[in-house]
Amino acid sequence: MMFWYDHNMGWWGYAGMGIGMILFWALLIVGIVALIRYLSDSSRDASAAPPPTASSPEQLLADRFARGEIDEAEFQQRRAVLRDHIRH
Repeated sequence: MMFWYDHNMGWWGYAGMGIGMILFWALLIVGIVALIRYLSDSSRDASAAPPPTASSPEQLLADRFARGEIDEAEFQQRRAVLRDHIRH
């Protein structure tokens, strides 16, 4: 029974409890802060995104022309077809 120090933990027991308590509270606080940041970021991201808008066929054609996917002659021809289709 000489290793029990008369039912006393000794300095290592108190040091271990102190370090354990500090780690416990640090993890608890970090977890709460992380949860609050996660919840606030997800609500901000959902409200910040603009609603998707449907582009008209003529706007899509203009976008393709602006990106250089089609040349001016093809743009004019396709726009004329679209405008003619709308009139009829």
